[in-house]
Amino acid sequence: MTQASLTPEQAHDLSRRVGEAMFSVDVASKDTMGMELLACEPGRSMMRMTVRALHLNGHQICHGGFIFTLADSTFAFACNSRNHNTVAAGCSIEFLKPAYEGDVLTCEGVEQVQSGRHGIYDMRVTNQKGQTVALFRGKSAQIPGTVIPTEEVST
Repeated sequence: MTQASLTPEQAHDLSRRVGEAMFSVDVASKDTMGMELLACEPGRSMMRMTVRALHLNGHQICHGGFIFTLADSTFAFACNSRNHNTVAAGCSIEFLKPAYEGDVLTCEGVEQVQSGRHGIYDMRVTNQKGQTVALFRGKSAQIPGTVIPTEEVST
């Protein structure tokens, strides 16, 4: 069964299952960073992370690398959501506002275009006040394989 032949409900369920499968073995996002996967839908994902003391830099604000990692992880779930193994081919980030210990950062990633093996995705990182902390754009490239074996897609 191909992605194109799935009903909207089946595509949504497949994306959820892809997200669960990836997140269950994502030690970096889940265990090291303390992220939560809030949603994984076709071409979209959402993750959340609370800024902890271990995320702070010498200015006592969240290190940009941790904000980047939240956005990059969200990007990974969005671009793999259709069950094609997909990796980053390039990305950039703009830091717009500092985040502080205790802030709850939410990142939403949305597919902008999918063309052949490549896609463009935009991530918006916001704090608990709804203020935009960072904007991230990623370019994806599909590689061989699937997250969930194809024989399990229709089950």
